[in-house]
Amino acid sequence: MKILRHLLTSLVVIAGIVQAAASEFPLPVGLELESFNGGMHNDRSNTLEKVHRLGFKVVELVGDYGLSPDEIKAELQSHGLRATSAHFPYTRFRDDPKGVAAECAALGLPIAGCPSMPQRDDLDEQGVLKAAEMFNRAGKAMSEKGMKFFYHPHGYEFKPHGAGTLFDLLMEKTDPKLVYFQMDVYWIVHAGVDPVKLLKRDPDRWVSMHLKDMRKGVPTGEFNGHVIQGNFAPLGQGQIDTVGVMRTAHEIGVKSYFIEDESASPDKGIPQSVQFLRTVAW
Repeated sequence: MKILRHLLTSLVVIAGIVQAAASEFPLPVGLELESFNGGMHNDRSNTLEKVHRLGFKVVELVGDYGLSPDEIKAELQSHGLRATSAHFPYTRFRDDPKGVAAECAALGLPIAGCPSMPQRDDLDEQGVLKAAEMFNRAGKAMSEKGMKFFYHPHGYEFKPHGAGTLFDLLMEKTDPKLVYFQMDVYWIVHAGVDPVKLLKRDPDRWVSMHLKDMRKGVPTGEFNGHVIQGNFAPLGQGQIDTVGVMRTAHEIGVKSYFIEDESASPDKGIPQSVQFLRTVAW
């Protein structure tokens, strides 16, 4: 009888381990729609259907694709999708923050943000100060509509500055109640920064995350946003600890995650990234 009880207990433990290994990440992971190399501009309907077939439910937009908010929502809904985030150009937030905020509200987005600064790789202190002032205005406009504004670093923000980096200066000069950040794990590692430490250092400033991996052997510590398609890898196949970063992000309260594939073959890489997230133990 003792042997039988021991056997049953062992089976329960094993079943629990298997269930844990097959469990999904506790929050939905979406897709950044620009992953399909311009498909949203060239063949929108088929691209959205492809996204749906891969099992995604939520997506991140890039601009408005020349459509009204109602048209975007209707087209997404027809493919079983909804937008929960969006990128809009720096110039739009600079010139018409209230207009962008109104469009984001009409789309029903909880967050939206800016993906780059005009200087990009030539970013300096004056560029950061100018951007910080604009981000505060954009954040205020978004906050007044009940949404959060974020900035998406691309690596050049981590150039040394004083005792820290230009990113530290950007954090200091932006209002923590108005300006948040979206972590692109690849570009953080590309700059030689530990994403887990960065998340833990400023847990209240991160609202979303782009998930992508870096091919093993690619050097880091580079302060630029140069896209070299051969340097990307499907999640779980490169040098980034995707699971560790996502666990930390979840612990500090990040609620939005999007796979982004900047490789030359997203049709091959995205399904592999999806499969990795479905089978990894959380």
